[in-house]
Amino acid sequence: MRNAFGGKRIPQHVSEIDFRELLASSPNPYVLLNRDLEIAWMNDAYLRVTMRDRDGIIGRNMFDAFPSEGESYRQLAESLDRVLRTGEPDEIAHIRYDIANPDGTFDTHFWSATHTPLKGDDGQVRYILQHTVNITELETLRRTIDEAGVVERAKKAEERYRTASEELERARMLLEQAPGFVAVLSGPEHSFVLANAAYRRLLGGRRLIGRTIAEALPEVVEQGFLRILDEVRATGKPYFGNRELVTLVDPETGKAEESHLEFIFQPISEKSGEVTGILIQGYDVSEEVEAEERQKLLINELNHRVKNTLAIVQGLAQQSFKTDQGDHGLDVFAARLAALASAHNLLTEFNWKKADVEKIVRRSLEATAGTQSDRYSLTGPKVTLDPQSAVALAMVVHELATNALKYGALSDDKGSIAITWDRRSEEDGSRLIFDWRESGGPAIEAPTRRGFGSRLISRAFGNRGDCADLTYHEDGLHCRLETKL
Repeated sequence: MRNAFGGKRIPQHVSEIDFRELLASSPNPYVLLNRDLEIAWMNDAYLRVTMRDRDGIIGRNMFDAFPSEGESYRQLAESLDRVLRTGEPDEIAHIRYDIANPDGTFDTHFWSATHTPLKGDDGQVRYILQHTVNITELETLRRTIDEAGVVERAKKAEERYRTASEELERARMLLEQAPGFVAVLSGPEHSFVLANAAYRRLLGGRRLIGRTIAEALPEVVEQGFLRILDEVRATGKPYFGNRELVTLVDPETGKAEESHLEFIFQPISEKSGEVTGILIQGYDVSEEVEAEERQKLLINELNHRVKNTLAIVQGLAQQSFKTDQGDHGLDVFAARLAALASAHNLLTEFNWKKADVEKIVRRSLEATAGTQSDRYSLTGPKVTLDPQSAVALAMVVHELATNALKYGALSDDKGSIAITWDRRSEEDGSRLIFDWRESGGPAIEAPTRRGFGSRLISRAFGNRGDCADLTYHEDGLHCRLETKL
């Protein structure tokens, strides 16, 4: 006995079952297609799920009744073709196949379909029974679950990103506030991707980010630093700059300024070992270097001055004790040392730069004839002398004052001394004119031989072109000195 669709024979004990009625009453959607894929029959469940009426689709080709294209068409057409070719059932577990609504709009639908061949006595496929299940709700639920997972993963990723961003911002702020200068260069052209405040200050606030070393700092290219950066990138070895002298140009004034920098060019490498950038980190040690150089100069100057002072002391000792003068020689030596010390004290007050003539003379007189300050007068403009000339003038004044106390104007109650000085301009510079004139004292005569004091006065400043003139008048000594300033 044949079944309701002309298929295989079925056992006698179920022959009374009306399978057409059975499928028609099934809550599951069924549709029957012939070999030309024309709709031969469908149950009510199929009509409900597809939102169609029987007369509207019966006898029509499946793809005319339910148009589709693209992947949906390909999946359904290939499955039906396999059933016709092989005579074996075929399944489509998941297919998106949109169906038009009665109003002509489209909603997205997902289906699961089973295609079962129904054969005739000749074994050829006559019909294909399609069992269709609308899984749109399941697909929506699955996507909702997936989307929930995606959202959760996105939240976690966002949290990680926010944390990383906060850490990056903290690191950036630390670098920005670092006392030393920091910059990061990227690529073979060494383009700036980071430069902290100290680095920007060092370079006069010029624009750096996105510019190459050659564009932003052309002056350092000429000094060979671009070549050094290329070597660091090529070799992967850091370069240490030890107090290197770097000339930088002020972008506003165009003035070149030299700085001593202590720095490192540190290569930035990837896991592969490739150098992709260079970290620059260092300090401006210009003030430190200048302080050390000043200290060296001061030490050298101090050494020079000590040697000169010792030479002067040696000369004073030799002259003071040249003859057997006993305690008198010691007194003369002590007085000369006091004058020398007074000159040094004055120079110390002026940091061993230049000292004022008026102060030099006054200090020397106070050290020698301080109790008789009403017996001498000082007149002259403001003139300053270098340390060597200042010491020389102080010793000259000491010798003249000592001589005046012993033999000249200060040796009695009537004499006085007029001390004047002036500056005279000449073609090759300026000259100091110093004049010591005694009067009112006892009559004096020129000595029969030149002593230490006379030689010291005549050679006081030691400059070529100096002039020293000592005149012994009956009324008192007159000393005139000229030296180049």
